[in-house]
Amino acid sequence: MNEQHDTVETGATELEVKDLRVSIGGTEILHGISFYLEAGERLGIIGGSGSGKTMTALAIAGLLPREATVSGSVRANGRELLGLSDRELAAIRGDRIGMVFQEPKTALSPFRRLGTQMTEALAIHYHLGRAQRREAALRLARQVGLRDPERIVRAYPHEVSGGQRQRAAIAAAISASPGLLLADEPTTALDVTVQRGILELFTEITDRDECSLVCITHDIAVVNQVAERVLVFADGQIVEQGSVREILERPTHEVTQALIAAAGGEAA
Repeated sequence: MNEQHDTVETGATELEVKDLRVSIGGTEILHGISFYLEAGERLGIIGGSGSGKTMTALAIAGLLPREATVSGSVRANGRELLGLSDRELAAIRGDRIGMVFQEPKTALSPFRRLGTQMTEALAIHYHLGRAQRREAALRLARQVGLRDPERIVRAYPHEVSGGQRQRAAIAAAISASPGLLLADEPTTALDVTVQRGILELFTEITDRDECSLVCITHDIAVVNQVAERVLVFADGQIVEQGSVREILERPTHEVTQALIAAAGGEAA
């Protein structure tokens, strides 16, 4: 049963998705997705491979494949995103919406120093000079807990660890103080200890900057650590949703039950 919210709760709304449908090659991939995200809220989206969770994030960010057909509504901070031109979307990405992807090795260019990549959105949107970018890179490196920031901002991605690369990618995503942060499987490539630190960083950032977070994952333990509310996806639909505690303690859909069982049934 698809129990989606069709109305927005009271309070400031950072993101509102209504009846989102995406088709590729004549096949509908997303079947009427609807949900909202309040300002400062942390939302988890969980599901298995092919459930539609990443496609939803790509639709929000305006990064769907060229051949995709999309309908419905995606509003960020009250502005409709569907139908905007590539130039208009580029002005929003990095500024209003920050993105963190699964593998920083592919998200970060191997040929450019980390400091340069951390401040790319700032350079685009605010036209910072070289000295200003360096100071901004050092500040961002400290904000995301990178030790020895002087070395890190001069380093190339292959010269630092996986956890440091992901922190640098997060620094790039939050550099222009976006109101919405999309994180697609941000800890999958990391070991458990590093993963915990990255998730704690997301919580710290959203609390400090009053930034909303959508964390997309296949791991219910990740959702439990970072999110307040969760949507469960299966076959391009939301099949269950509620507070993380409600979902963990009283899951009703078989997909949710299977995800919890896969994680060992742990609520911590």
